[in-house]
Amino acid sequence: MSTQEREVDVVVIGAGAVGENVADRAGRTGLEVVVVESELVGGECSYWACMPSKALLRSGQALAAARRLPGAAEAVTGTLDAAKVLARRTSFTSDWDDASQAQWLQGAGLGLVRGTARLAGPKRVEVATAGGTTTLLARHAVVLATGSEPVLPDVPGLAASEPWTSREATSAKSVPARLAVLGGGVVGVELAQAWARLGSRVTLLVRGGLLRGHEDFAGEVVADALRADGVDVRPGAELSSVSRDEEGIHLVLGDGSTLDADEFLVATGRRPRTGGIGLETVGLEDGGGLEVDDSGLVAGVEGAWLYATGDVSGRVKLTHQGKYEARAAGDAITARAAGTLEGTAPAWSRYAATATTSDVAQAVPQVVFTDPEVAQVGLTAAVARERGFEVRVVDYELGNVAGASLVADGYTGRARMVVDERRRVVLGATFVGQDVAELLHAATIAVVGEVPIDRLWHAVPSYPTISEVWLRLLETYGL
Repeated sequence: MSTQEREVDVVVIGAGAVGENVADRAGRTGLEVVVVESELVGGECSYWACMPSKALLRSGQALAAARRLPGAAEAVTGTLDAAKVLARRTSFTSDWDDASQAQWLQGAGLGLVRGTARLAGPKRVEVATAGGTTTLLARHAVVLATGSEPVLPDVPGLAASEPWTSREATSAKSVPARLAVLGGGVVGVELAQAWARLGSRVTLLVRGGLLRGHEDFAGEVVADALRADGVDVRPGAELSSVSRDEEGIHLVLGDGSTLDADEFLVATGRRPRTGGIGLETVGLEDGGGLEVDDSGLVAGVEGAWLYATGDVSGRVKLTHQGKYEARAAGDAITARAAGTLEGTAPAWSRYAATATTSDVAQAVPQVVFTDPEVAQVGLTAAVARERGFEVRVVDYELGNVAGASLVADGYTGRARMVVDERRRVVLGATFVGQDVAELLHAATIAVVGEVPIDRLWHAVPSYPTISEVWLRLLETYGL
């Protein structure tokens, strides 16, 4: 076993999408950057989340879309080939081999150390590698990009029953005959639909409604769609105990009823991965939450050297938002190293992820890739009112848009625009329907740019597209 010590400009702990982005931004200006990874380069999104989950969903969506179109519907004579869908999913993960992603790091001029990292004092990172210990000394910055981990509720027998988390649910090699899912958030509804369309008999257990944090109608529409796919959606369900034996997994619910399944997916949330990474060596609590500013600097640490980006920062647990934070942090690290940025990073500059936190234009886009899709950005009507905005809500049925009627016969969906009446700008927008994800970036631009709706009226949507809903929303508003 060997012990090595090396000095570099920046150390990034975690080689997921967020870690890769902050490393690339800092490294492209000439700083020497080393990334440390204990699992696969590319991280959760590439191998167990965004990419494989969407691959599992896509074939079912294409088949359902074809069945909504006369002419195409008559050509559809079979069901999904589950083995082919799983094989396509596996192709997106490169069969859980990270050679190509590691090669990308090398091509970008970034160093890679494989092992488990922990802080060992200011600007000092110790890495337990297969061959011993490597100590990395950072001249300028250490970045925590360690992501998040699933949380299991404290239910008797649950942990011992070895339930699926999102990792097992996106990497499974075969279709379980019976699948129980706990949780009505994004992971729960997406994977419930994916496995139902692949042939599982799915039961979805939720304590409240689906997709809490979205507009209420979004969860209602998705629940109806899941039921149409054969999913047994059970709102108000409480889990009392879990056990597993050779016949499967057995759930006892709060009302005394029981449910048997072959696999049980628990999708009840995630927490930042801050335990065991040495926070206590720099004056922070091991496993505690981190507070960061918009440039990613961690509060409570002397000197501007420790950053956190992505899920570990405790902000929004979305890959694209983490990458946005990472770009800001990488640029801030470079500027501070060069002496061109001092103090707090200016809002809306390249050094600050302001769109995540701005009270005026909070713009966090998110898509739920169920069928129908849910695309949302900014504030919901309820949150906007809670924050004291003078709100006007404008709704429109997407099925009444000419472009939507071309996409599918009997197209159903709904759009909502939340307007700040004092400033006459869009605070938030939600679209629910087939293929609405591509509507979202226009809404994000409107929210981030605080575009006055009187000017937005002159952004003419092309005809016949679903984007014409913008015209209809503004007309309904009164323009």
